[in-house]
Amino acid sequence: MAETWTSAECAAAWGVKTPTWLGYVSRGQAPEPLPGTSSPKLWDAEAVRRFPRPGAGRSRAGAGPEAAALIAQMEEVAAGIAELQARQRELLAAGKEQGLETSAMARALGISRQTAYGWLSS
Repeated sequence: MAETWTSAECAAAWGVKTPTWLGYVSRGQAPEPLPGTSSPKLWDAEAVRRFPRPGAGRSRAGAGPEAAALIAQMEEVAAGIAELQARQRELLAAGKEQGLETSAMARALGISRQTAYGWLSS
């Protein structure tokens, strides 16, 4: 006879709380309970061990080449944003040296006044 687990045991095996486990089950992100079990519901322990766990820490190892290409594009965009943000900081510092008003510079740079003040203070 196969080993069976309760929802609490399944949750513990995945390192999550029982409500999180049950949420995974309801969204199809975890194995279905064994048929014919009503209260408490039971799961095949081996099926739970083999099922790819969603959520934090999930590996991209099973993702296809399209997903890897999309991740590469995201990383490229993030690097571009970092470069633009560095340029915004440079312009903000130059504006401060020339005595420009922080509100006007923030508006021109498309950032909040709070962000501008934070950048200027660091």
